[in-house]
Amino acid sequence: MKSLTIQVITGRWFVVFASFLIMAASGATYMFGLYSSDIKKTLGYDQSTLNLLSFFKDLGANFGVLSGLINEITPPWVVLVTGSVLNFFGYFMIWLSVTQKIARPQVWQMCLYIFIGANSQSFANTGSLVTCVKNFPESRGVVLGILKGYVGLSGAIITQLYSAIYYDDTKALILFIGWLPAAISFVFLGTIRYMKPIRQRNELKVFYNFLYISLGLAGFLLVMIVIQKRVNFTRSEFGASTAIALFLLFLPLAVVFMEEYKIWQSKRHALVYPSPVEIVTEGEKVNPNESTNGESKDTKWWQNVFSPPDRGEDYTILQALFSIDMLILFVACISGIGGTLTAIDNLGQIGASLRYPKKSISTFVSLVSIWNYLGRVFAGFASEHILTKYKFPRPLMLTLTLLLSCIGHLLIAFDVPNGLYVASVIIGFSFGAQWPLLFAIISELFGLKYYATLYNFGSAASPLGLYVLNVSITGHLYDKEAKKQLAALGLQRKAGQELNCVGVDCFKLAFIIITAATFFGAIVSLFLVARTRKFYSGDLYKKFRGDVTAEEAEVAGAENGGRELGQMEIYDVDHN
Repeated sequence: MKSLTIQVITGRWFVVFASFLIMAASGATYMFGLYSSDIKKTLGYDQSTLNLLSFFKDLGANFGVLSGLINEITPPWVVLVTGSVLNFFGYFMIWLSVTQKIARPQVWQMCLYIFIGANSQSFANTGSLVTCVKNFPESRGVVLGILKGYVGLSGAIITQLYSAIYYDDTKALILFIGWLPAAISFVFLGTIRYMKPIRQRNELKVFYNFLYISLGLAGFLLVMIVIQKRVNFTRSEFGASTAIALFLLFLPLAVVFMEEYKIWQSKRHALVYPSPVEIVTEGEKVNPNESTNGESKDTKWWQNVFSPPDRGEDYTILQALFSIDMLILFVACISGIGGTLTAIDNLGQIGASLRYPKKSISTFVSLVSIWNYLGRVFAGFASEHILTKYKFPRPLMLTLTLLLSCIGHLLIAFDVPNGLYVASVIIGFSFGAQWPLLFAIISELFGLKYYATLYNFGSAASPLGLYVLNVSITGHLYDKEAKKQLAALGLQRKAGQELNCVGVDCFKLAFIIITAATFFGAIVSLFLVARTRKFYSGDLYKKFRGDVTAEEAEVAGAENGGRELGQMEIYDVDHN
């Protein structure tokens, strides 16, 4: 009989807790606005060059195909180790460059460094998040929502930690986001692993307990953001607020302990009072080697590329990539996520050009972080609830999210008084909501067999839109306006001089274009709503209900107050 400590550490709920911590430290890419001015000033970049750098940052963060393919053939710890090494190397080299401890690198070298550092985020996501989705297939919406929510909170969490340790040294922040995520991943290497999915009656309730704790953490961080905007905190005061944040960050461990204690008790009870388990099967059995349209589940990756199985079955990688549904998702996300990423990456320059106080810049970054979190958990939990209860399709929620982000872009374009605060909230929320919706849709339409790879192909859509909207349009128009302002003053830009623009015209036209592109993405997503309407009106998770084991019965016994297992009836319904 396992000891209680071993039961907790080796249980599947501890895998979720470990994933929370990994996710909470893996959102460094969303903090670019805090240290981008150091890069721009130290290395003498213009806005186009800085936006090129941010493009490679987001390209790295979302180019996770390699991590997905590695995850298909190796255990999750290999992916986490690789990500840790990439994270430290990339950001450490950026820190050496910005602090001028090495010779000034070429632009292509800086692009490579930030690509490598940011690419580690895809390895952390693949190693932990994909593992949890496969461990909890019937709760994938809430799993994606809360884990992606912790990624959204990571910016505010890391800001509190760095303020307590380094105070206001933003160059040290670059080093901090280099070693912290790597260290956390190494600590939990042996914890993150695949486990047989177990049907647990109170599973959703446990995730809601995690949600309430994370909401408390988000609420505390939001209060701290407001207070710190009005009051100058000392390092010790930052230390006190950080201690509270860390307590809330580790509080889910109490929920993990309680759940694993119930399971441990039920196993002890079963050993003392063994009872037969009555298995009642109903419904038609389906051959596990066949999908619903008769195709073999063992189809090789190069076979039947243009003859995929029914929606919801396990597509091969090529079948998914060449499907019309995936093409529509790509186009919608290129336009939608690309636009919101552009806004987030340029928050520092937008605030400066619209003459907001420097202190407000960190407020914008933190607001985006908090509402990014709220968007993710809302999209995950709300979409799961209304899908289950009302058959409300997830693609339609994606459409509504894209339309909401248009409002934030327009607030920036027309410089509404104090509108950047509201825009930070709207853009953060809509940006966060898009991710769990996108990844849940991919898992539902194309199955979980190759989810690690398909999940990362979905992420790859946003950098394409980001390059066009951020580098080619926003950066170009900003520099054009800045040069016009210099010319109006009778000045010329010197070599290596930072190029700055002031006024509403710096970003106005760019964000009008971004609004139009995002609206186009929303219209395109409606085609997916129409194509999948019948699919989402059915029972998406039917095939996961079955193949009940004795362990599941033990878990169920724990949820029923430890009553004898013989009193339980376990149903195996239409298991595929």
